[in-house]
Formats: sequence, C-alpha cells, structure tokens
Amino acid sequence: MRIFLIFLIFILQTNLVMAVPAPKAKKLSPARTAAAKNTKKKATAAKRASARNKKKRPVGSSFVAGGPWREPTFADSSLGDVIDGEDLMVRRAAVDALGPYNGSVVVADPQTGRILTIVNQKLALGSGFQPCSTVKIVTAIAGLKEGVIERNTPLRIGRRSTMTLTDALAHSNNPYFARVGTDLGFDRVHSYAKMLGLGEKAGLNIDGEFPGVLTAEPPKFGGVGMMTSFGEGIQLTALQLASLLSAIANGGTLYHLQYPRTKVEISNFAPRVKRHLDIQDQIPDVKPGMMAAVDHGTARRANYDPTEPILGKTGTCTDRATPTHLGWFGSFNEVGRNKLVVVVLLTGGKPVNGPVAAEVAGGVYRNLSSQQFFAATAAAQ
Repeated sequence: MRIFLIFLIFILQTNLVMAVPAPKAKKLSPARTAAAKNTKKKATAAKRASARNKKKRPVGSSFVAGGPWREPTFADSSLGDVIDGEDLMVRRAAVDALGPYNGSVVVADPQTGRILTIVNQKLALGSGFQPCSTVKIVTAIAGLKEGVIERNTPLRIGRRSTMTLTDALAHSNNPYFARVGTDLGFDRVHSYAKMLGLGEKAGLNIDGEFPGVLTAEPPKFGGVGMMTSFGEGIQLTALQLASLLSAIANGGTLYHLQYPRTKVEISNFAPRVKRHLDIQDQIPDVKPGMMAAVDHGTARRANYDPTEPILGKTGTCTDRATPTHLGWFGSFNEVGRNKLVVVVLLTGGKPVNGPVAAEVAGGVYRNLSSQQFFAATAAAQ
C-alpha cells in the first residue's frame, strides 16, 4: 500500500509539470522583423564577399571597383608636371581634352622630332605598358615588307572568313594579326619591332625616360600570335609610340625625340635623325587602314572634321603586370604640310579603352583647330 501511494504521488507531480504552459515568445513588430531579416541577409552577403576576396586578392592589394585593377580611372593628370619650354597652346588643348581621366597625352612634331607637350610626365616617361592593339602597326609593316600580306589581298582567318589589311586595321581584328605574326615567326617580328624603336629610348637625353621592354623570346602566354595582336611580351611608352607614328607620318625618318626646356634650348633646337627606315613602300598601304579606323572603325570617336583627317590606331587590354586596364590611341593628322602626332594613354578601370583614348585625341586636334593653330602654322611655312 505504501509503495502504491508513493507511485501515485510521482504520477501526479509529473502531470502537473507537463501541464504548466511554456512561456510564449514575444512577437516582433513587422518593422523589427524586416530589420532582423535584412541584418541577416547583410551578414550572409558580407561573409560571401569576404570569402571571394580572400580567394582573389593577394595580401596588401588595393583593387579598383569593377575589375582586377589598381589604377584609378580618374585623377588630376597634370599634377606635378614641369611645363618649362612647352608650347602652351598645345598643352592647354591637351589638358582640356584629357579632362578628368587618369592618363597621359604626348604631342610631337613628326617633321622635326620636337615634343611640344607631355601631360602627366611621370606616366609618359617613367614606365612602360603593354601596347595592346597598337602593336598591329608594327605587325602590318613587317608583314607587308616580308611579302606575307598585301594590302588588297584578303587573308584567310577562319574556315569561312577572309579580311583585307585595311579592314583588319580599321576594326582591330585579332585573328588577322595573330595569323600574320605566326606566318612571320618570332625572329622576323622581333627584328622589325626593334628596327621601329621598341625596346629602346625614343628621346634624346630626356631625364627619367624608361626604355621599355622588347622580349628576347616568344612570350609564354600566347606565343608570337599574342605578341603581334595584343603586344604580349612588350612594354611600350607613350614616347616610343609617338616616335613610331612620327616615322609613319613623315615618310620613314625615325627622329630622336627632343624635349627642349629652356629658351636657349628652343632657340638652338635642331632635328636629330636616329635612322632612316626602309618602309616608304609600306606606309601607303598602312595609312588607309589607319584612316578607316577613324572614319568608321574603332577610332571613330576621334573624327571631328572630314576636311582635317586623322589617322590612328586604338588599343585596349589589361596590363597584368600593373595591373591596370589600358586605353591607347596613337595618331597623326594631315592638314596640308602641317602635321602633329598625338598619343593618348589612359590607365584605370573598366571605363578605359581605346575608343575613349581616341575621343581624347580628337579633342586635342579639335581644340587646336578652333584656335587656328594649323592654319597659322601652315601660313608661317
């Protein structure tokens, strides 16, 4: 009986405990519920972004939003420049055309090799960058000179597609120039690149000038085809591109670029020939493609007046060594006897490309034309 009573008491106590209702959780207001969900989502997104960044970013890096680039797209590019000896009208035209972009503008007289202005002297002189598609000018000259291509003869670049040199330059066709480079072979490509001034200083006694880089062997990434279509294995400076374009503009004379900085240096200035290039027969075959690029191709943003034609070549790529996205445009105009070479190099993020660089160069020519620069110079001649 005693055991039975103890058992009965145990059962009753257990039922009482089970019958006690659990405390109700406080119900959040709709606003606080939404806030809690939003906080949770943000925390999850932050964790995912952190995981991605740990995988992609090397320690100590500082990337520009939108891509794996470290250079800002916009900056005061004229900051720190020393303008002694420069043509101030040309400089103003270049600075205004460049606007807020982080880049450099080099303007030179192709008939003498005199540099009239360098906007962002540190960028133009102190480092080299992958030339991107501007290297196609070198490839075209080499291919023509060696008989690998002819101006009006279509080259097969696919199972069902062909293209002429003029169209390939106008639209910057990569398979075309990769094919030309492969047919030429590395040794001939290297020889012509060196002859045209790549891998050596373009200027004469210009302080701080970097000589650039010309690879001594086929690039590991893409071989000679990438070298002749994208400039792989080459580091080009804005001065070197200005020197090359000057030789094409004047008919084949490669001048030492000179940058007089004082009144005495300007008064004593005299052109200095580095070497004469045997490319007189190839220049007329390259120029139509460069003109077509501005007329209806990749550089059409440079075109501001059909009566003052501009010839040029764009370049767009990512320089992995820096890393930065690049926008190149090398050009010269043809207004009577008077010509200028304008080279634009833009560095930064996704907004930077060759067409934008072409637009900047077009602005330089337009600004000078509006001030009768070309007419005044032509009259003086």
